[in-house]
Amino acid sequence: MTDLGLAARPAAPTSLTSYYYGWRIVAAAFAVLFTAYGAQYCFGVFFAALLAEFHWSRTGLSGVFSVYAFTYCVSGFPAGRLTDRWGPRVVITTGGILLGGALAAMASVTALWQAYVVYGLVAALGMGTAYVPCNTTVVKWFAARRGLASGIAGSGASAGTLVLPPLAQLAVTGLGWRGAYLVGAALVFVVLVATAQVMRRDPESMGLQPDGLPAPAGTAAATAGGLALGAAIRTRAFWLLGFAFSATWIPVFVPLVHLVPFARDLGHSPLAAAAAISATGAGAVLGRLAMGAVSDRAGRRPTIAAAMVLQAVAFLAFTVARDLPALYATAVVFGFSYGTISTLFAAIVGDFFGREQAGSLVGFLFALAGSMAAWGTLGAGAIYDATGSYRPAFLLAAALNVVALILLAACRPPRLRYTPAAVTH
Repeated sequence: MTDLGLAARPAAPTSLTSYYYGWRIVAAAFAVLFTAYGAQYCFGVFFAALLAEFHWSRTGLSGVFSVYAFTYCVSGFPAGRLTDRWGPRVVITTGGILLGGALAAMASVTALWQAYVVYGLVAALGMGTAYVPCNTTVVKWFAARRGLASGIAGSGASAGTLVLPPLAQLAVTGLGWRGAYLVGAALVFVVLVATAQVMRRDPESMGLQPDGLPAPAGTAAATAGGLALGAAIRTRAFWLLGFAFSATWIPVFVPLVHLVPFARDLGHSPLAAAAAISATGAGAVLGRLAMGAVSDRAGRRPTIAAAMVLQAVAFLAFTVARDLPALYATAVVFGFSYGTISTLFAAIVGDFFGREQAGSLVGFLFALAGSMAAWGTLGAGAIYDATGSYRPAFLLAAALNVVALILLAACRPPRLRYTPAAVTH
C-alpha cells in the first residue's frame, strides 16, 4: 500500500526540530482546496450569467448544481478508498484532468441538458477527488495537532471562496462567461495536477509517525490503527455522525449558490452580489483557522455543536438582511460556521474510528451526508419559483441545523485501543 509512482522518498526527519513533511502535505492540500472550491463557488456568478442569456428557470439551473453536488459527494467514497490504496497523488491528478476538462467544456454549452452532463457529472467526478483525499491525507499525517492542521488545509477552500468569485465576475464582465470558463479551466488543471505531485499517502510511508515523530530505531513504522469500514458501520456512532452531518449539510449550499441572485433581487449590483460569496469565504477562513485549533483543546464535538447553533442563527438572519452591510455580516457568520463544520468533519471521523482507513470512512460518510446537500439547492430554487421568496428556504435551513445539533449531542465515540482526547471533552 504505497503511493503509486513514488520513485524516491524524501529523507525522514531525525529529530523533533527537523522539518516535518506533513506541513508540506498541509500546504499542498490548501492549494488544491483553494482552487477546486474557489472554482466550485464561482457557480453562483455563472448562474446569473446563464440565466440572463438562456432564460432557464431557477429550478432547472439549480438542478445542475444539485446533480453536481450529489455526484461529487457520492464519488468521495471511491476516491477515499483509492486514496487509502494508491495514495492521493494519482487520485488528485485524475481529478484535476476531469475538473479542468469539464470547465473548459462548459464554455461550449448551448442547452440545459449539456450543463447537466458536463458540470453535473464530469466536473463532479473531478471535484470528488479534492475534499476526501486532501482532508483524510492530512488526518493521517497528524494526531495531536489534527484540528490545527485540518483547519489550515481546509482554509484553502474558504480562501478560494473569498478570492475567486469576484475575479470570476470580472472575467465574465471582460471576457464573457464562455471566456471566463476557459480561464478557470486552465487554472484548475495546472494547479491540481502540479500540486498533487507533492502528496504522500501517510507518514508511515516515509518512516515517520504522526506529528513528525520518528519511528523507533530498528522497528517498522507504527500502524495507524482504528476500525475498518465494515466494523465502523456496525456502530451507533457511525450512523449518528452521518445523520447529524446530513442534516446540517442539506442547506449548506443554499447561500453559496443562491446568494448572488438573492442579492440581485434586493437591488444590489452584480459585483456587490458576488462579493457576498466572498464574505462567506472570509468568515470560513476565520472559522477553519481559529476553530480547528480550538477543537484540539476544547474537544471536537463541542466545537462542532457551537458551529451548528451559529449556522442556524445565520439562516434566520438571512430572512431579514436587506442592505449590503447586513447581508455581508450574515454571510460572514454563515461562512464561519460552515467552515468550522466542514473542516472538523474528517477530523472527528479520524478521532472516533482511527486513521488507518480514514479515506474509506470519511468517503462513505461524505457520500451519505454530503449528497444530501444536493437537494438543498434544488429545493431552494423550487421554493423561490413557487413563492417568489427565499424566506421559507432559510427558515427550513435553520430548523435542520437544530436537528443536527440534537443528533450530534447523542453521539459518543466507540471503544478503540485508545480514547482520542479531542473527542472526550
